[in-house]
Amino acid sequence: MCAKVTLSVIKADLGSIAGHHMPHPDQLAVATKILAEAKQKGLIIDFYVTHVGDDIQLIITHNKGPDHPDIHGLAWDAFKAATKVARELKLYAAGQDLLSEAFSGNVKGLGPGVAELEMEEREAEPVVTFHADKTEPGAFNLPLFRIFADPFNTAGLVIDPKMHDGFVFEVYDVFEGRSVLLKSPEEMYDILALIGTPGRYIVRRVYRKSDNLLAAVVSVERLNLIAGKYVGKDDPVAIVRAQHGLPAVGEILEAFSFPHLVAGWMRGSHNGPLMPVPMRYARVTRFDGPPRVIALGWNISNGRLIGPADLFDDVAFDETRRLAQNIAEYMRRHGPFMPHRLGPEEMEYTTLPAVLEKLKDRFVKSEEVKVVKKHSDMLSGS
Repeated sequence: MCAKVTLSVIKADLGSIAGHHMPHPDQLAVATKILAEAKQKGLIIDFYVTHVGDDIQLIITHNKGPDHPDIHGLAWDAFKAATKVARELKLYAAGQDLLSEAFSGNVKGLGPGVAELEMEEREAEPVVTFHADKTEPGAFNLPLFRIFADPFNTAGLVIDPKMHDGFVFEVYDVFEGRSVLLKSPEEMYDILALIGTPGRYIVRRVYRKSDNLLAAVVSVERLNLIAGKYVGKDDPVAIVRAQHGLPAVGEILEAFSFPHLVAGWMRGSHNGPLMPVPMRYARVTRFDGPPRVIALGWNISNGRLIGPADLFDDVAFDETRRLAQNIAEYMRRHGPFMPHRLGPEEMEYTTLPAVLEKLKDRFVKSEEVKVVKKHSDMLSGS
């Protein structure tokens, strides 16, 4: 058995058929070819390539640990090759998430999203990887809280002695680049005070308190903060270990049975329901959405990926999807008004600043406002 195995989930939006719908099969094929060659050479143990919406997802196992330049360089090569295909086929937004032409040893800060978890394999090692489209990393805040801190969701917090002491949440401030470790249940209210603002505070990692076992990891890259403008939504990924003193797979999935509102959707500027879908529905359509997430179930065996099981491909989630449809219908009726459209702090990287800049000289104190009598006055701004 391998002493330690690293599971790396690395994703990027590299171009899509028909707007933001889905990658072309040739993009997935070229990424698969590059990873297959790396597996044959012994650089990696195993891999799986898939997509959710327009994001290509690389799921890789290896023995090199997190943030290894060889693994990140491999992902970068796969993404560059998929981008080349996208440009040849004139796909929309080819290479959108690659914010640099040069690889610097790590894809973090270059556009792709990354979640990596190093583990010592247990006797059985069940893992769920989550892949979301048209939303931001904070979309996982509520589900992760329910999985690891809410006994109404996770019965094991009450009845499993290995979980009864609770978990430690690493909460990351994306604006300051700093983290804080908070214990549950002792500091539950402090955790909620932060992660209830998912655009800034993100659950980055979760540890089992009794032995510091790393139980979950989320990608925290915010594209607009990296690029300084809106170039696409972040479309996060997450890894959650299951069973044997951790939440059961059913408890993990239960946290997604409520399609909570998340930021993203059309042009990354709207709130909408996070819809759990099987892989066959992992394509965005209505208003480039609504936001959706897939869950892939795995067992790790000496680094090999056994699976995936398409965990949301179940009638048990039909009512959740129906509720998400109703929420989407309700939110869409607001059009450009909040709360469907995001608040001004989240619109900073869209066209809103340009609109305000254009109008800045036309704002006057209320007592100075004059009645506009002629249409020409309105056009001239007088």
